[in-house]
Amino acid sequence: MSPAPGTPSEDSLRTRRAWSGLVIDVFRLNGDLIEAGDALVRDLGLTSARWQVLGAIALSPVPLPVAHIARNMGLARQSVQRVVDDMREDGLLRLEPNPHHRRAPLVSMTPRGEAAYEQATERKDLWADVLTEGMSPEAMEAAGTLLRTLQQRIGASQGDFATIAAASRKETQE
Repeated sequence: MSPAPGTPSEDSLRTRRAWSGLVIDVFRLNGDLIEAGDALVRDLGLTSARWQVLGAIALSPVPLPVAHIARNMGLARQSVQRVVDDMREDGLLRLEPNPHHRRAPLVSMTPRGEAAYEQATERKDLWADVLTEGMSPEAMEAAGTLLRTLQQRIGASQGDFATIAAASRKETQE
């Protein structure tokens, strides 16, 4: 027997519940990762936010301005700017002239920043060995694929928010 028009199927309801559970798990995982990351690199003069900025710089083939680093990280430019300013004061980063934009200097690591990032990466790798013991690479890859797919779909769906909100309001009024 099929559900009445407009009534979600059992599979649809199950998928909604699974999505809600996954969202909560990702939020919790994010909090745990930040807290554990902070503890892992604290003695290097880093926080998870600083480590993330160093990673964005290290993964780029060319020096980038703050706005591009923020975009690559999915964060607000202002929050990345604050972290970059603090890291400059601590001697982990330096700003260099940008030949393409006079007011948006390029951010690069100092030797001290490179050493801190290298040490953080070594610790992360050892930690990964502990966390993933007994897990298959395929399971980790599948989880990564799922998260990237959802991230892409979230980005693509933002244009639908007004329609979803309007449909929700209409259902509530009926």
